Amino acid sequence: MRIAVLASGNGSNFAAIVDFFQKEKLSVEIALVFSDKKNAFVLERAKKVGVATYQFSPQDFSDKKMYEKSLLELLQQEKIDLVVLAGYMRIIGPQLLAAFPKKIINIHPSLLPAFPGLHGIKDAYDYGVKVTGVTVHYIDDGVDTGPIIAQVPVLITTDDDLTSLETKIHQAEHQLYPAVLKEIVLEKQDRH
Repeated sequence: MRIAVLASGNGSNFAAIVDFFQKEKLSVEIALVFSDKKNAFVLERAKKVGVATYQFSPQDFSDKKMYEKSLLELLQQEKIDLVVLAGYMRIIGPQLLAAFPKKIINIHPSLLPAFPGLHGIKDAYDYGVKVTGVTVHYIDDGVDTGPIIAQVPVLITTDDDLTSLETKIHQAEHQLYPAVLKEIVLEKQDRH
């Protein structure tokens, strides 16, 4: 299975996925990392482990459709089987959704459907909930509304501040995302 990781930032989930699959004996290849941000640290992380990197920005194109068309062509040219969003801060449009039905997954730092959107951790913390968590879900045409694949709760204690909660959420993400990807890979292998 050939996986593409789309990311806009640091790439800590990408690093956790790579570390996990280096230890597992599965027929998985992280074929490429794509970023919409020129200086995204995920590109450096990918280069260090020998994963091909690609970068272009929507500003490089006349409109979002052309940007997405170029991204789609890249994914098809590289024969990608699964698209993994790891901090990719753009909405996936209809061209990619149509080309990769139930083959684009995302990780979100809350127990969806609670606290969707860009600030899931802060929103949960500010609201005062005692339990938040992490959700892995398929992408659909909404924002954080796709079918849920897996969730893990994270307790918020009286000792937590926003920074400590962010750390706990990231630790949970780094455990859950690779485990879900392993299940998807094994399920696909069982069907063949």
